[in-house]
Amino acid sequence: MASEGHLSAIKGAKVLMVGAGGIGCELLKTLALSGFQDIHIIDMDTIEVSNLNRQFLFRQSHVGQSKAKVARDAVLNFRPGMSITPHHANVKDPEFNVDFFKQFNVVLNGLDNLDARRHVNRLCLAADVPLVESGTTGFLGQVTVHIKGKTECYECQPKPAPKTYPVCTITSTPSKFVHCIVWAKDLLFAKLFGDKNQENDLNVRSSDATNSSEQAKDVFERRKDEDFGQYGRRIYDHVFGYNIELALSNEETWNKRKRPRPIYSKDFLSEELNHQNGNVDNSCLTDAFSSVSAMASLGLKNPQDKWSLLESTRVFLEALKQFFLKREKEIGNLSFDKDDQLAVEFVTAAANIRAASFGIPLHSLFEAKGIAGNIVHAVATTNAIIAGLIVIEAIKVLQKDTDNYRMTYCLEHVSRKMLLMPVEPYEPNKACYVCSETPLLLEINTYRSKLRDFVEKIVKAKLGMNFPLIMHGSNLLYEVGDDLDDDMVANYAANLEKVLSELPSPVNSGTMLTVEDLQQELVCSINIKHRDEFDEEKEPDGMVLTGWTQAPAVVGNGGSTSNARQAEAEKDTEVDEISEPSGKKRKLSEVDIPNAADGTGNHKEVKELDDDDDDDDLVMLDDLDSVTKKKKRLQ
Repeated sequence: MASEGHLSAIKGAKVLMVGAGGIGCELLKTLALSGFQDIHIIDMDTIEVSNLNRQFLFRQSHVGQSKAKVARDAVLNFRPGMSITPHHANVKDPEFNVDFFKQFNVVLNGLDNLDARRHVNRLCLAADVPLVESGTTGFLGQVTVHIKGKTECYECQPKPAPKTYPVCTITSTPSKFVHCIVWAKDLLFAKLFGDKNQENDLNVRSSDATNSSEQAKDVFERRKDEDFGQYGRRIYDHVFGYNIELALSNEETWNKRKRPRPIYSKDFLSEELNHQNGNVDNSCLTDAFSSVSAMASLGLKNPQDKWSLLESTRVFLEALKQFFLKREKEIGNLSFDKDDQLAVEFVTAAANIRAASFGIPLHSLFEAKGIAGNIVHAVATTNAIIAGLIVIEAIKVLQKDTDNYRMTYCLEHVSRKMLLMPVEPYEPNKACYVCSETPLLLEINTYRSKLRDFVEKIVKAKLGMNFPLIMHGSNLLYEVGDDLDDDMVANYAANLEKVLSELPSPVNSGTMLTVEDLQQELVCSINIKHRDEFDEEKEPDGMVLTGWTQAPAVVGNGGSTSNARQAEAEKDTEVDEISEPSGKKRKLSEVDIPNAADGTGNHKEVKELDDDDDDDDLVMLDDLDSVTKKKKRLQ
């Protein structure tokens, strides 16, 4: 039975809920049944069929509608007296600024990506509003509390770096199917359908280029009067045949490796098929995104069937043709999307053909999509448990019950006779550049690197700033915003193309840059240190940032020290695994922390997926490495 203090705190609270997906549906229901009266919801997504098996507020008739609005209507059906305000929008939109956040007593996150989480964390710090963060993956989950000046913020501890693989492995010596997926997705798909000006290792000239003018042409550019069948087979022969032969010419590479075999379309396809692939069936032309499918055209129905090499070849050519026939306007601006059926078909087929060349087992479309999206299946029960824990912590926050705040971890297996492991929160990390404003150090070649490199690779990609302003002392080097006049825009655009040492206010070793995001009200200082050379494999950006809180890229499957778990993860899906809470035993509220499955300190990042092959929520689950670190507990 709730106390009078509980009820008073609940009824008088104004709550912002960010995310109305797997966790969000459960959270809104629990908030409503707990007595909360005033709730705002922000979610930019619309409802998909594959959401319906666990996002219980939605029905078949709601497909295509706003999640935030439908969730509101569903809850008002059984709690009609509430005030629920839906916002079908991106939380990073300018309207959701610091002043907007200040009107709330607590913010509850049920988000699906790291970038949005960081953004909300910064707005909560600027607005001085408590944040309750959450995440689930499979049977694992967590809830954490972040109070400005009292507990660590969401970015005080390392978050996952994007999963990366050495370029040489991807382009030359793949040994796992995931390597073939990355090659097909990030190199081949990007080259064919993305930015045409990008250069990558697929651009080597084919042996059929007999003269200098022919060699000057891009291999991937479709020639005049070349039908789609001829173009598709030429691309096929280039990437799976000629490029492999070129790789084989380096004998030293294959001294201790199994040699791949070049694959050419003529080995599998007749001239009749080539002619068929070149025909245009105008009767089936459509702009309907979801209706375009190479599998449907070829009569392949089951996504869990493993295609033969011949079937993969046919899907590859058919998918390529479909892109040019039905989605030509998008070509040049496309990036891989796991929800794009045709893109998944093309990448699966290309990965299978490359895998066959290197003696790697072939995979089904279902398996390939899981690998491409770092997918882990969702468990609705976990979402419900985490939603309940969020509300419990929210009530403590509203009552300012500081002594009883808890970070709670939901475990997959019983440990110490417990499935829920509570841990006391910790003080802010004094080295956190977000909540402590500690200066960062950037090693960079100031004579080669442009301001654009700094903005794209550091300010946006690593520091997560959306509307950056960069200053050297009192000199403004770069700024974005709608209120800039044309001369200023042109001036900053020109600065972007200048190397750091040649800017109007030169940036050299020892320079201190101030970077600010006006929307997030975040200010960060960066010390510049000139460095001549960088390791292309280990430091591909050509610059190294020290002092920020993202962990280094993990190797293998999350750096787990558990051989059994790592072997299981590598067996099929190749996703970064979440390690269970770990660390030395420390007494926390009469509870001992279980032993480590991962002691690396790396937080892991995976994506949820239900049985209908939809990855609804990208979720962050921190391990209990924070327990093992020597951080001060709240007193």
